[in-house]
Amino acid sequence: MTVITIKKSKIKENVRNKTDEEMDSLLSLFGVGVEEITESNISLDIPPNRPDLLSVPIFLASLRTFIGKENSLKKQKTSKPEKNYKVEIDSSVKEIRPFTVCCIVKNISFDEQKIKEIIDLQEKLHSGIGKNRKKFAVGIYPLEKINFPITYKAEKPEKIKFIPLGSENEMSALEILKKHPSGIEYSDLLSNFKKYPVFIDSKKNILSMPPVINSEETGKITENTKEVFIECSGSDFELLSKVLNILSITLAEMGGKIYAIELEYGKNKLLSPNFKIEEMKVSIENTNSLLGLNLEEAQIGKLLEKMGHEYKNKKVKIPHWRGDILHENDVIEDIAIAYGYQNFSRELPNIFTIGQSSKKEEIKKKISEILIGLGLNEISSYHLIKFHEANASKTEKIEVENSKTDYKSLRNNLLISALRTISQNKDNDYPQQIFEIGTVFSHDKENKTETGIKENESLIILMSPANFTKMKQTSDYLFRLLNVNYKIEESTHLNLIGGRTAKLTINKKEIGYLGELHPETLREWNIKMPCAVIEISLEEIFDILLKKD
Repeated sequence: MTVITIKKSKIKENVRNKTDEEMDSLLSLFGVGVEEITESNISLDIPPNRPDLLSVPIFLASLRTFIGKENSLKKQKTSKPEKNYKVEIDSSVKEIRPFTVCCIVKNISFDEQKIKEIIDLQEKLHSGIGKNRKKFAVGIYPLEKINFPITYKAEKPEKIKFIPLGSENEMSALEILKKHPSGIEYSDLLSNFKKYPVFIDSKKNILSMPPVINSEETGKITENTKEVFIECSGSDFELLSKVLNILSITLAEMGGKIYAIELEYGKNKLLSPNFKIEEMKVSIENTNSLLGLNLEEAQIGKLLEKMGHEYKNKKVKIPHWRGDILHENDVIEDIAIAYGYQNFSRELPNIFTIGQSSKKEEIKKKISEILIGLGLNEISSYHLIKFHEANASKTEKIEVENSKTDYKSLRNNLLISALRTISQNKDNDYPQQIFEIGTVFSHDKENKTETGIKENESLIILMSPANFTKMKQTSDYLFRLLNVNYKIEESTHLNLIGGRTAKLTINKKEIGYLGELHPETLREWNIKMPCAVIEISLEEIFDILLKKD
């Protein structure tokens, strides 16, 4: 959730002067959470699937539509480009941030509050769906300081020199990344590239170096600004288009007029922004089946109108600022919100069942109780690790798409997570004794799973300081209480000391390893004390104990 704050007087103007309690109820029915209501402001939790509602003007217009007032957002149109309003996208940005969408908005009467709202919207979009500018970055500029046409291209860092926003002196690109606060914060987004993207106008003035910083000379709007140029650059053209629509409509709701810009991607030319209305089929049968209602087509049409849609002949026209409508079920969710969750009848399920713990969970609980009884602390860590941390070949590693962070690989062991925990607590009191029962992932070479990914439950025990003998005693105690026979044989392991490493087997099947961590591994994780570890797969143990039951 992202919190926005709106003046209470603004909401009262739009919802017929309701009391605090009535506004709280109305806003909750609209689908947003009320964080706080004070004498002058209302703070709201905006759900992550509705980035358009981060815009105060769009939020207020959508709320007006929800209570049956005229939908002003539908009136917002784009005018044709004027003069040489053109942006040329050079092929040099293809491997960095390949796309941009742009527009111009005129006739704006900025004041301090409007500037605050637009900057706040920009930053909330950056930090939310923009993943801290990783997916896109937005620049807003006073139009009078820009000379068209504009070029979006990549340059070598030493060739990029301008005065960054908030500074007085000219700096090179590398100086900005090392010295400027924004440069330091977002330097990792450019660190792997030999060239950096820039927007340059026809007089060779650098407007910005996305996704880091605008120019002080051309990238700062004030109360005297009447016309603005907006650009949004990144790697997902569809996402950029939705973000630009939100920004341009926000300024239009503030009184501005939107003008399109011609984008030139080599020989391909297109106009931006794109306010094309998307259509989607919505089945009355699916709607009633999913919601448990008996709505007629006319009723569905009226409910969708409350949410800003148009509906005719079982087709819904989706507003161009709504990026969250991807499936028929998303439209049906809007129907449910408009219908009112408080109006749904409560029913008990017609099937009566009694819940019961699975046998595997009972075994895991028993293992936890044994280890807690030995004084160990249980941890729970994320399934994702950094790509280079997985001790596997490139083909064996499992990388997820569109990760929000540097943690991009599904873990193939629990050791990485345990080492990270000890490393982050290396300055706390010792001894440190931890364990985790968790899922590890591998490629399904037998093609028994639908996803092609195999999931197994594993156990790791890590103690510091500790040695081989201590871990052997711990494993003996654990297996004895589980009533499972196992054997131990000398072995080797990439992260353990030779001669102080063993493999664990059950019925001649290897289930894990035991030993002392190698000094090089400790040094890599900046751990100051000696550590010993046990890591075993629980699948064989599950099979043995379940057969006994």
